[in-house]
Amino acid sequence: MSFIYERTINYYETDKMGVVHHSNYIRFLEEARCAWLKATGMPFEKFEEKGITIPVLEVKCKYKQHVTFADTISIKVYVKEFNGVRLTVGYEVKDKKTGNDVIIAETKHCFTDISLKPLNLKKHCPEFSDKFSALKENG
Repeated sequence: MSFIYERTINYYETDKMGVVHHSNYIRFLEEARCAWLKATGMPFEKFEEKGITIPVLEVKCKYKQHVTFADTISIKVYVKEFNGVRLTVGYEVKDKKTGNDVIIAETKHCFTDISLKPLNLKKHCPEFSDKFSALKENG
C-alpha cells in the first residue's frame, strides 16, 4: 500500500534562482515519511514509547525537474524492502499540476534501541514488523 502526501512549496524554501533548493527535498521526504507512519498506525511516538529509534543510514535522490514557490508536490511513499532489521522507503515526488516527476528517491533505515544498538523489529515489536511486511506485499 502506498501513501500520498501533499505539500505546497514555501517561498523560504527556494534559492536565488527561484527554485526549491535541493537540500529541502530531504526534509520533504522526512515530512512525508512521518505522515505515512502516522497514517499506518505507527507514528514515531509509538516507536519511541517502545524504546525504538529509526535512524537514516542512506539517502538516494535523483532530481528530474524543479518546482518553485507556490507549486504543490505530491509524494508517494512506499516500502521497497523490509527484513526486520532494515527498511528501505521509496518516494516518487511529482508536480501536482503537471504530473511530472520532480525527484525519485529512497531512504534506508535500521531499527535500534535508544542506545543505538541494532534490533530486530520482528522480535522486539512484531505488530510493527507485521505492518511493514504487509505494506511491502501490498506496495
